[in-house]
Amino acid sequence: MNRYKQLLAFIVPYRMRLILGIFCMIAAAMGYLVVPWLIRNVVDGVLQDKDLGLLTLIVIAILVIFLLRGFATYGQNYMMAYVGQRVVIDIRETLFKHLQKLDQAYFDRRKTGVIMSNVTSDVGALQQAIVDNLISFMTEGVTLVGSLVFMFYLDWKLSLLTLIIVPVVLGLTNIFGKKLRSAGHEVQGRTADITAFLQEVISGVRVIRSFARETYEFKRFEQENQNNFDAAMKATKLTAVMGPMVEFAAAIAVVIILWYGGYSVVQGYITAGSLIAFLIYAINLSNPVKRLTQVYGNLQKAMAAGDRVIDILETEPHVKESPTAKALTDVQGTVEFDNVQFAYDEDNLALKGVNLTVKQGQTVAIVGPSGAGKSTIANLLPRFYDVTGGAIRIDGVDVRDVTFTSLRENIGLVPQDTMLFNATVRENILYGRLDATEQEIIEAAKAANAYEFIEKLPNGFDTIVGERGNSLSGGQRQRIAIARAILKNPSILILDEATSALDTESEKIVQEALERLMKNRTALVIAHRLSTIKHADHIVVLQQGCVVEEGTHDELLALNGLYSHLYSVQFARKG
Repeated sequence: MNRYKQLLAFIVPYRMRLILGIFCMIAAAMGYLVVPWLIRNVVDGVLQDKDLGLLTLIVIAILVIFLLRGFATYGQNYMMAYVGQRVVIDIRETLFKHLQKLDQAYFDRRKTGVIMSNVTSDVGALQQAIVDNLISFMTEGVTLVGSLVFMFYLDWKLSLLTLIIVPVVLGLTNIFGKKLRSAGHEVQGRTADITAFLQEVISGVRVIRSFARETYEFKRFEQENQNNFDAAMKATKLTAVMGPMVEFAAAIAVVIILWYGGYSVVQGYITAGSLIAFLIYAINLSNPVKRLTQVYGNLQKAMAAGDRVIDILETEPHVKESPTAKALTDVQGTVEFDNVQFAYDEDNLALKGVNLTVKQGQTVAIVGPSGAGKSTIANLLPRFYDVTGGAIRIDGVDVRDVTFTSLRENIGLVPQDTMLFNATVRENILYGRLDATEQEIIEAAKAANAYEFIEKLPNGFDTIVGERGNSLSGGQRQRIAIARAILKNPSILILDEATSALDTESEKIVQEALERLMKNRTALVIAHRLSTIKHADHIVVLQQGCVVEEGTHDELLALNGLYSHLYSVQFARKG
């Protein structure tokens, strides 16, 4: 219930529409409750006294009631649907906004497809939990309470006998409700697994085809689908069993009413019309009880999705902006790593006391074997992760003391795996600075050696690049990313193996654009190909998270150490 209350909080901004919808709901439910009373008058008044005038009035009254009930039902459906859609939109936006605040480690630990499922199918299921089931719950609740009131008014003894069955129904509902919630968790989990599987397979379709593993992947998908089917059928079985059991309990109540009610009519304690009205109210009572148990079961299954959504909303990021954080302004670009330590998990240090200073306008290359900690440095400077020891400073200011926005606005990142959005070339470049002019976009493209190939595209700057830029070559994608970074005009630049995935010709073009980008900027270059950083002002060599060598290219070759070895291996391989 606490979690359900958390979700109901999203309804508060629309409480006036909700109240109006509830008013219409109550009016529609009351229409059902008045009709049995009118039928009682038909039996006891019209049929007994042969009063045709009263019959005419009752018939007109029933027509008016159902006409008004039609308007009330329309108002109920429209208002509640409006609230439901708005609540779903608000939850999805809140969830998306919160995901933007979570640190990189959260996304590293979770499958992309599962997160997508949380934002789509889980939130969609919540509409049923919050609104659809709420409508049913309140409608059936009003019918239930109203029927009870009329039943007690007609015959309190018969009503008490009928209510003997209520504890049985409540017990059954509670038992099955717990099982349905557990089953609902499994269904939502299996649905998320399918989404994650699809995302992975579609992203890796080239690898799958290159190894001719289509049949293998289809079998894996069949298994995921079967798991989802099994989970869904488990929940369906529980729902299917609960319904008949509740119906049987309701049948017992009807049998009691028929026997004792018939006895009371024979003895003259109540009229035949009152018994008929009582029976109708009892049916009105049994149907809501039956539907309320179904609503409760559906609610438990839907709340499994609610649990997953709330779990995300309650997840606190490890990397947080300080409440006293100030904007980083007038950045000159001096970067200092002061005895920096970092661990992705408690047992394994990725960086072990790294000391590094990059002066304003200086280009410093960071090299080393795989797993040495090069990319970790690139992730720590913009605070994708926080250091576990030491400090990183820009112009003497600890990056933990400044706002995320001001820090990252002053840092440009060109990674190896270039991420372009499924939008136009112009929009992808404009992502660097949203208020840039058309001329600035063109100048950035020219500086990135991208203008010439962009002009040859089918629609020039208006060409859609496809998902992740897949319609372009690797070199073209990288040059658009460089244009984006040029337009951003950052004080500090991080190049994380920006040319390692390119062929020789593309590398030459991209390297020229990168050198233009690095001019007069502080640059940290994470390098795999050592030939690209020979002219760096300073080179730092990492091994197992420690700085083992540093100096210029010539100085490091003269040391005849790790750098010399790495360079010789690459040169020999190239030869």
